[in-house]
Amino acid sequence: MSQPIGGNTLRNGCLAICTSCNASTALRTCLPAAMSSFKPALVIVDVQEDFCPPNGSLAVQGGRDIVPLLNELLDRPFAIKVATKDFHPQDHVSFASNHDAPNNKPFESMITIANPLNPSETQETRLWPDHCIQGTKGAELLPELDVTKVHEIVEKGQDTRVEMYSAFADPFKRPCVSRSGLAKLLHDAEITDVFVAGLAADYCVRYTALDAAKEGFKTRVIGEATRAVDPSSMDAVLKEYDEAGVTVVEKDDGSLSW
Repeated sequence: MSQPIGGNTLRNGCLAICTSCNASTALRTCLPAAMSSFKPALVIVDVQEDFCPPNGSLAVQGGRDIVPLLNELLDRPFAIKVATKDFHPQDHVSFASNHDAPNNKPFESMITIANPLNPSETQETRLWPDHCIQGTKGAELLPELDVTKVHEIVEKGQDTRVEMYSAFADPFKRPCVSRSGLAKLLHDAEITDVFVAGLAADYCVRYTALDAAKEGFKTRVIGEATRAVDPSSMDAVLKEYDEAGVTVVEKDDGSLSW
């Protein structure tokens, strides 16, 4: 699973091909600077058994169909390739089974969650079927996904008290309750650009992309490499992206031609 993160294309501040030539100072200094200003990461969100047919408890239609494209993306020379996992305890607050009737219908019921560290801050969230429970097959990444090319697996949603769609952190701000460590991983590696793919486009991909932009990364969602729980919601998601500076691209976009 562990692989070197990124490639060392610069040597002593200059491209290796320039170290022994008589190129001008401008070429030797400016070209490496331009090259080093782009360091991309791939974040593949929650491509797990419970989010995919035929047996997933929260299966996204067509969820399995994106795996060949994800594997193509994993073949590309991203500096860091991350796969995330929902990894819930059995008593997680988002499970309808953990709430009393009548407000405990999966996909329908909404609840208010108070920040356990600041009860004055609240969030509305939807209730779901039990899914991606730690230690179960449903929490496993799809076997078709080539995880041998993944540098890091990031687990999220482990705090029973809060919902956590984003691969970065829960939605509470005053203060945040649970962070995954993804932001630190990317910042420590000096990543500049984040490409997001996976499941589901209108939930975990959406909030991961929005948080990536908030963290200061130039963020793109690879549209062909996602699927939505509710495709009719995507117009609203795209509007959010536009407001946040997140771009949706396809696999052949120029931003992936390197």
